[in-house]
Amino acid sequence: MAPELSVKQKDYRSNSLWRLTLRRICKQRSAIIGLTLLGILILTAIFAPLIASYDPEKVLIGVEDIKKRQAPCIHVLGCPEDEPQHIMGTDGNVRDEFSRVIYGSRLSLLVGFSTVGFAITVGTLLGAVAGYLGGWVDNVIMRLLDVLMAFPSLLLAIAIVSVLGPGLQNALLAIAIVSIPIYARVVRASVLSVKEQAYVSASKALGASHFHILVRRILPNSIPPLIVQGTLGVGTAILDAAALSFLGLGAQPPTPEWGTMLGSERNQVFTAPHLVFFPGIAIMLTVLAFNLMGDGLRDAIDPRLSQDVKTG
Repeated sequence: MAPELSVKQKDYRSNSLWRLTLRRICKQRSAIIGLTLLGILILTAIFAPLIASYDPEKVLIGVEDIKKRQAPCIHVLGCPEDEPQHIMGTDGNVRDEFSRVIYGSRLSLLVGFSTVGFAITVGTLLGAVAGYLGGWVDNVIMRLLDVLMAFPSLLLAIAIVSVLGPGLQNALLAIAIVSIPIYARVVRASVLSVKEQAYVSASKALGASHFHILVRRILPNSIPPLIVQGTLGVGTAILDAAALSFLGLGAQPPTPEWGTMLGSERNQVFTAPHLVFFPGIAIMLTVLAFNLMGDGLRDAIDPRLSQDVKTG
């Protein structure tokens, strides 16, 4: 049996693994691009009050001499100085489109992280219990999750929101529920693999409790695939929330949410294309950022894709 490592050796090895993973991430071009886009999105959400020119829910009728669905006006690009500047124009309710897109980043990040956080928590619990205990417990949990996965995720989310009622909170809950089976299956597969390792058998032989083995030995070594799946899942959750809002089942007006903005102006694609173009681009770049980061993390964390792993 290999000698027991000291606390200092364990800390050093853990730090070395983190540094090695960080180096791998920095070598992944997709991860760098994704992190850059995500960093811009986070900074935009944090400093939205400083970036936005107007209150995103404020109707400008009577405040400025401006018409609804007015085209973008940027002074440095030749727009007359006597006209009020609206970088992305105004929407059908005479609200500043740029301010609404900027504030929409806050809601998108809230949607992505909250739904994925809830789904990962519940999915990890179910997947870990199913994979560790096995037997009839595994069969019952996984068959119930298979029933959820049998339905298209977006259609199931629409059905749940239709029952609970339209609204952002119900939309978040629906998206989280339909995402649970994905994370449960990832965790279960990792637990089934890790629980056969020698250090788990050694812990059992030393009399460690099932809870200790699962929480301290198995789950920490099952996290990497979950991180990758969670990163990719954030983009999917944002896209699903935008789809529900587009259908009128998610965020309700006048909330500045990109899907709601698209749904409100979907019939103006030829008469006022800027009202569809800018929210659509925002959704695309946000989902692209998380997908690129997820791909980069997968390549960096998977040891089979790396040739510079050192043992010791």
